[in-house]
Amino acid sequence: MDTAAGVEARLPIRSDMDLVWVRQHVRQAAAQLGFGLVDQTKLVTAASELARNTLVYGGGGTMETQHLVNGGVRGLRLTFSDEGPGIADLEQALSDGYTSGDGLGMGLGGARRLVHEFAIESSPGAGTIVRVTSWTGRPPGPREES
Repeated sequence: MDTAAGVEARLPIRSDMDLVWVRQHVRQAAAQLGFGLVDQTKLVTAASELARNTLVYGGGGTMETQHLVNGGVRGLRLTFSDEGPGIADLEQALSDGYTSGDGLGMGLGGARRLVHEFAIESSPGAGTIVRVTSWTGRPPGPREES
């Protein structure tokens, strides 16, 4: 069972500068937890994409970070939330190549592949919550999704 140390940080996502703060915070938190450089980069890349989606498509929101422990293995959970228009078709939004804007269509699906656990909740008019978790020293196993 995962043991969370509570919300470690809550950062606003309201501007391009906030995207920079999100990336810096995630990199520092991952390094403090003992993530190697490659795993830090994967998590920062996923966080950057999810923060950008929160800003561009959700109209802004927040990112919360939690430090986790599971049987001596440390992890970092990131929760991105917004009160934007939501996502009408989650399956389509998670598929490679799909974009609702001018992007490359690697956003949600790409972020999902970079982390150990990925969960998304969204419906039209109700905003979106994306929760991702990565673990130190743990190779990706069967992906946990919801």
